[in-house]
Amino acid sequence: MTVTHVGYILAGLIAAAIIVIGARFIVAPRVAASGYGVPDPGTGAYLSVKGVRDIASGLFVIILMTAGATQLLGWVMLAATVIPVADAAIVLRNDGSKAIAWGVHGSTAAVMLVTSALLLIG
Repeated sequence: MTVTHVGYILAGLIAAAIIVIGARFIVAPRVAASGYGVPDPGTGAYLSVKGVRDIASGLFVIILMTAGATQLLGWVMLAATVIPVADAAIVLRNDGSKAIAWGVHGSTAAVMLVTSALLLIG
């Protein structure tokens, strides 16, 4: 198995996970917000917007994977790493769970960086 294959597997898992998370924000917004890490999640409309953003993000990754655009996929994954980094900052800034900020959002950013590297060097 090459590093590119590993990168594609990780990218596919990230895409699937973010689509599921996005769907959860649409179907069960308060539960999903709790898992995001903020104590006061705001309005249902905001949570639905976040869900749609997450689903679209996952679909972008799947489209690039299907097209076999390995280098572009790597750069998109690298750019998208801003999302979990910002999510961690948002959780911390709003007195949310430090465990979720670092454990969920921080580890997501780390996996995305590794995935980007595998795709870009492969």
